[in-house]
Amino acid sequence: MASRIDVEFPAEGAISLSAWLYLPDSPKPLPAITMAHGYGGTREHGLECFARKFAEEGFVVLLHDHRGFGRSGGEPRQDIDPWQQIKDWRRAISYLEAREEVNADRIGLWGTSYAGGHALVLGATDRRLRCIVSQVPTISGYDQGLRRVNPDLLPALEQTFAEDERAQLRGEPVRYQALVSADPAVPASYRNLEVIDFYQQSVSEGIWENKVTVRSTRLARMYEPGNWVSRVSPTPLLMVVAEDDKLTLTDLELAAYERALEPKKLVLIKGGHFDPYLSQFDISASAALDWFRTHLG
Repeated sequence: MASRIDVEFPAEGAISLSAWLYLPDSPKPLPAITMAHGYGGTREHGLECFARKFAEEGFVVLLHDHRGFGRSGGEPRQDIDPWQQIKDWRRAISYLEAREEVNADRIGLWGTSYAGGHALVLGATDRRLRCIVSQVPTISGYDQGLRRVNPDLLPALEQTFAEDERAQLRGEPVRYQALVSADPAVPASYRNLEVIDFYQQSVSEGIWENKVTVRSTRLARMYEPGNWVSRVSPTPLLMVVAEDDKLTLTDLELAAYERALEPKKLVLIKGGHFDPYLSQFDISASAALDWFRTHLG
């Protein structure tokens, strides 16, 4: 059995990041896994089942909310800067290293979707990590944008970005758009029904809002974590890819995997982007667990 406690740890800018820490009952330091969610989500969006599975198998698990989300500090709220999230995640690794329950030489990282992209960057740039799991990762914000945004709508989108920049210069409040909406009249990051259903699942009151800053979209379109995949080696890399991923795009993920160097492993599962959390959870979680057992001991 493993207990779950609420913890906080300091991050850049004098803010605290909030997390769940899962502690198996053990008299000796244990290997640990650090986890975080993807674009616009919180730890309550389908991640606890993964964390509990890992913890029940004897791993200390730290599952944090990104700054500006959930119970973590940071302003503006619901603002997604991938490079700031990566810097914060390094602090999470440092926090785990300092816990007496953790064997600091045996820390792995698990990231999904947007945070699956972060996993590639961190795997390539932080050698404290003994292995990483990147589930349905963002590979290229540019290529995703080419597929998901109607070219006829690009001038209006660029105008929105420009107006937002000018407003920031004038000191106006940051501008927001919906994260998910089925209404074409409402500016939103996602309109797919599966995305709407996933993000609007039941979470604790006050934990999540259906919005992100406009500048988050610009930053997402500039984010290219796939450029780092060949540099992850010699850190062992597991990629979990869905066969019909229309969000982070299966072909981009498979091409990135081919660019990765050994040691690496690919697990290809049925379904779309959210099936690793849902219908294919047993497969995706078991694959990650086996990887952590192999490389964390």
